[in-house]
Amino acid sequence: MQLSIDQSTLLCRLLADASRQRILLLLEAEALSVAEITQITRLSQGRVSTHLSRLRAAGLVTDERVNNVRHFRANLGDPEDPATGLWQTLRARIDDQQAEFDREKAREAVRRRHAGTSWAETVAGRMERHYSPGRSWEANARALLGLVSLGDVLDIGSGDGVVPELLIERTRSMTCADISPTLLRAARSRLQNDPRARFLQCDMNALPLAPASFDQILLMHVLTYTLTPERVIANAARLLRPGGTLLIATLDKHEYGIAEETFDHVNQGMSPATLQGELERNELAVDWCDIACQEGRPPYFKVVVARACKRAGH
Repeated sequence: MQLSIDQSTLLCRLLADASRQRILLLLEAEALSVAEITQITRLSQGRVSTHLSRLRAAGLVTDERVNNVRHFRANLGDPEDPATGLWQTLRARIDDQQAEFDREKAREAVRRRHAGTSWAETVAGRMERHYSPGRSWEANARALLGLVSLGDVLDIGSGDGVVPELLIERTRSMTCADISPTLLRAARSRLQNDPRARFLQCDMNALPLAPASFDQILLMHVLTYTLTPERVIANAARLLRPGGTLLIATLDKHEYGIAEETFDHVNQGMSPATLQGELERNELAVDWCDIACQEGRPPYFKVVVARACKRAGH
């Protein structure tokens, strides 16, 4: 079979990916499920599925169902096929220690499968990265919210109401404050005229609300949209009732211009130390203030999460 330049370029790109080569080497040794490949390679389930889809479209991988589980295997039986021929040329020169480790893990995965290991046991330690019917972050969050009662809540920079929708069942009132009428209209639609929902169009730097009006205040990823985050924090502290809680999520201090260019940020985040200093300056007791997670793709933004309470008598 002859190829055009475009076809040969696409084929070279397909096999130029290290993860796809790694998966092909695995599937030469054993027929494996997506869950088993994910466990062995420690790639996300979504990435594994995408790689398998592309390899299957090129004819390099085939699959079959065994006991209602789809198993994938390398399909390299036709040396005249361009994809097979190119792979075999590369394969003859690959001598990689990681591939040996992967093959040993694959053999162990097959042994566990034949020993009757349950699905949960096969993904032990990485269960959050695998699909399971009904098990999602949203479902778990909604269930866990049954443990709390939030009282009167203010979401500053509420956007289109994703967080208020999640929390409103556990509140006495939910005030959505945002500068954008478009986002507030979307929030109204999302909350479907819930009597507990209130909507306020305003600048987060000048909230027209009475002091000590709220039990909980949220600043979820909004501090990067103001030139004066310290003023927003001071206003939030003013609006809290004694014993009330302020919850903040924001980016750690960074130097990546993409946040301003793509997402309209006007500052480059706050370090945990700077954020904690602002909270304490407003006489809030800080329960925690630290980096909670780091994104898994470039530029690897870090997220700072803080929780602070207003002391009684302030």
